[in-house]
Amino acid sequence: MPKRSSKEPKDINELAFRIVEDLTSDEPPEEEEGQKNPHAVALGRLGGLRGGKARAEKLSAKKRKEIARKAAISRWQGRVPSH
Repeated sequence: MPKRSSKEPKDINELAFRIVEDLTSDEPPEEEEGQKNPHAVALGRLGGLRGGKARAEKLSAKKRKEIARKAAISRWQGRVPSH
C-alpha cells in the first residue's frame, strides 16, 4: 500500500485550491523522489557486472583465501553446528 503524502490537505477546498494553483502556475511540476535516471542505472549495472570478476582476477590466491575465510566466519558466527 503506498504511503500517503503529508502534503495533501484534508479539507476538500484546500485540495481544490492546490490543484488549480498547480495547473495555472508557470513553474515546472515537482519531480517525484525515488525516480532514477535510466542511463545511470544502466551504467551502474554494467560496472557491477564487470566489477566482481575483474576484482577476483586481480587478487592473489592468498588474499582470496583470506576473504573467503572471513566471509565464512561471518556467515557461521553465532550458529551452533549440528552433528
